[in-house]
Amino acid sequence: MNTSVSSRSLDKKRQRIDVLIENKVSFAGEHAELSIYDTYLDAQKVALHSTELLFCGMISGKKIMHVADSDYHEEFLPNQSFVLAPEQGVLIDFPNASLNQPTTCLAIEISTDKISQVVDALNFNQQITQDDFFQYQAKLVHAQHNPQTQQLLERMITLFSENEQHRDYLIDLSLNELITRLLQQQSRDLMIASCKQGKLATPLSHVVSYIEQHLAENIDIDVLCKIACMSRSKFYQQFKLAFGVTPALWQQQLRLQKAYKLLEKGEAISQVCYQLGFNNPSHFSRVFKQAFGATPKSIANH
Repeated sequence: MNTSVSSRSLDKKRQRIDVLIENKVSFAGEHAELSIYDTYLDAQKVALHSTELLFCGMISGKKIMHVADSDYHEEFLPNQSFVLAPEQGVLIDFPNASLNQPTTCLAIEISTDKISQVVDALNFNQQITQDDFFQYQAKLVHAQHNPQTQQLLERMITLFSENEQHRDYLIDLSLNELITRLLQQQSRDLMIASCKQGKLATPLSHVVSYIEQHLAENIDIDVLCKIACMSRSKFYQQFKLAFGVTPALWQQQLRLQKAYKLLEKGEAISQVCYQLGFNNPSHFSRVFKQAFGATPKSIANH
């Protein structure tokens, strides 16, 4: 999320500080509740739990997330989302929180009934030969935001906290979009994992495998259409329904995710850039910062 824009929006919505750790301001909708949490004090092992799915987006600062039912201990930073399944507990550390620079996060609690509605609607519209392609998997999801998700979360803050004329209807539309993005992410991960294990054989799974194996090459849509045995128009429609983006944008997301991991391991920026098919380091640096809110250099030097 664009931190400066979000901070301006949130300033209008905060009430007085009642507590220094996880000071909470909540706004209710019919199928969801949006809460803004501010922490002004260094703290460790603060418990968070919800009976419904909990979608969290970092706005400022840093948290260390410890998931109670797995050996998971990772940093949670701005431009990232963190999703907890219903009844899944988490313990949180706030290593950098202070009165002058609070750690701020938004959390959207979404009812399972609402998720089921969106799953049913998406599966009804999905025309590839796989039953229940979209399904909610009750597991941890920790991912980088893309620009569309960041913009959506900013819009949802406004919708929940202000009295728009058609507030409930607009919130419902935004929830549909947020759940769809989550399901697309999970379906993508499921498809990729199944492809690697040889469990799944659908037209799009073959396309996924091809793109993974040719990550540094420019996408040839005609080749992908032949692999999927679809016309161009049907292929674009089915791919975007399944993954939320065009094949080219999806390939770029995969390239950037791999680039992030390689830079963390200490590989040279220029080497990573050309290895993954980017034309030049300046273009690579620009799209990398748009995706992660940080430059390749800052990740390489971390």
